[in-house]
Amino acid sequence: MRPSEWGRVVTAMVTPFDARLSVDYGQAVRLARRLADSGSDAILVGGTTGESPTLTDNEKVRLLEAVLDAVGDRVAVLAGTGSNSTAASVAMTRKAEAVGAAGIMAVAPYYNKPPQAGIIEHFRAIAAKTRLPVMVYNIPGRTGVNMTPQTMAVLSEVENIVALKEAAGSVDQAAEMVRAVGDRARVYSGDDSLTLPMMAVGAYGVVSVASHVAGPEIAEMIGAFVRGETARAVELHQRLLPLFKGLFLTTNPIPVKAALRLQGLDAGGVRLPLVEATAAEVEAVRRAMVEAGIEVRR
Repeated sequence: MRPSEWGRVVTAMVTPFDARLSVDYGQAVRLARRLADSGSDAILVGGTTGESPTLTDNEKVRLLEAVLDAVGDRVAVLAGTGSNSTAASVAMTRKAEAVGAAGIMAVAPYYNKPPQAGIIEHFRAIAAKTRLPVMVYNIPGRTGVNMTPQTMAVLSEVENIVALKEAAGSVDQAAEMVRAVGDRARVYSGDDSLTLPMMAVGAYGVVSVASHVAGPEIAEMIGAFVRGETARAVELHQRLLPLFKGLFLTTNPIPVKAALRLQGLDAGGVRLPLVEATAAEVEAVRRAMVEAGIEVRR
């Protein structure tokens, strides 16, 4: 089983909120349609960028259903189902499968800091309870534990573990992950600024934040690289680099929600313990967008 329908640009979608910080399902539909129209091959709902730690399970399921109804016939819709509880991750994965998700992404357990053997058993347990393809997510900066290439090599032997979102911030480790999984799984960059460097060492695509506001440009960069037009890919990477950096000047998804607002799509605020972007941060995001040649409407 391979995630052939996921494509190369997977957008980790923000969760829109209304003025009371309730999930705005109507705005989520509008955002999902915009992403499907602007370069996203797949949309991930309820991931970290979607503020999964502060969404209830019911909100995650309703959000997934809304996005599936809106664009599920046009792009693959994946569900973020991971947590630091294996049982809770399994339960959420089964709910996502029941409503029709094309696959799931599960993060390595955070805070618990399990040993590598525990990480292996965590993901094996999730994969065993679903027929969906599974993307493993390694992000040690948030979880406190780094999955090793040896661990991913073991996990890639599981039939429905078919992809890895690698966000350790190391091209060397990304190369080792690609080598470890061979043709059994696809490696996706989890950092927009490392997409092109990681593809140069064998990664397949990106799980992107910047594609909210620069989807066509990111799709073009990846397409150029795949076609062997390396100079064009590098040109686009260098042009977009200020945006890639600007969208992470404070904790994700604070800057990207500000960027969307600057483009005229209000995805609302963020739930505590995250806080709104300051005026200075909004201005820095605006400057980064302008420098990268990305349209700003406000």
